[in-house]
Amino acid sequence: MTQTVAVIGTGKIGEALLSGMIRAGWPTAHIVATARRSDRAEELRARYGIETVTNAEAAKRADTLIVAVKPQDMGKLLDELAPHVASDRLVISAAAGITTAFIEERLTPDTPVVRVMPNTPVLVDEGMSVISAGSHATGDHLAHTEEIFGSVGKTLRVPESQQDAATALSGSGPAYFYFLVEAMTDAGILLGLPRAQAHDLIVQAAIGAAVMLRDSGEHPVKLREAVTSPAGTTISAIRELEKHGVRAALIAALEAARDRSRELATGNG
Repeated sequence: MTQTVAVIGTGKIGEALLSGMIRAGWPTAHIVATARRSDRAEELRARYGIETVTNAEAAKRADTLIVAVKPQDMGKLLDELAPHVASDRLVISAAAGITTAFIEERLTPDTPVVRVMPNTPVLVDEGMSVISAGSHATGDHLAHTEEIFGSVGKTLRVPESQQDAATALSGSGPAYFYFLVEAMTDAGILLGLPRAQAHDLIVQAAIGAAVMLRDSGEHPVKLREAVTSPAGTTISAIRELEKHGVRAALIAALEAARDRSRELATGNG
């Protein structure tokens, strides 16, 4: 942990990485960050005890650059960083849909680039970060990336050709669960429960189900069947879900998310 890491773009994901690295024992003296606004920079300095610098200064000083900006801002930012990024630096992109080739073309030849798609549970150290190597990134670069993102959850290596699919499932995945919880809460109110009680019942059911999926090693079909007794309440609900095409709708929704990720990669923001 003697290398200096710069977090460029300190929104929710960037700050989550920042705080996770510090909790994992990364020395604050080896972390710098950038922020668009001076008040935001001061907030980061006060909260984490790190140094905030300009984008150009970060590119000059850091051994690893974590670029956590919106996809539509990436091109302009790379133009700003390119004159200051030497080919021995590692550039990690956490921008949805942006390919490693897009970044490599705008930097010094042979610069190693790693693409990462984290999701918002990194904010509570339960994230999933999907990692892919660019054409010049080595196993050591991937391991270093895993060390950083492992401080805020789990990591998974995939070929970059699978990143758009991973974005649809994992990057956007928490939103689907929030949508489902929202709908189930409304159903609970319709069935006569107070909103707060409906919310608590559903959230705990979601947490318990997730832990069982993670820890039991059982296939989700087997876990569902364990709840689904003959002629019971659960099978009646499942029948309605199937009747209304919920499974097909989910598949179509994830295909749409994958396609949108591909569009972002081509600059159609």
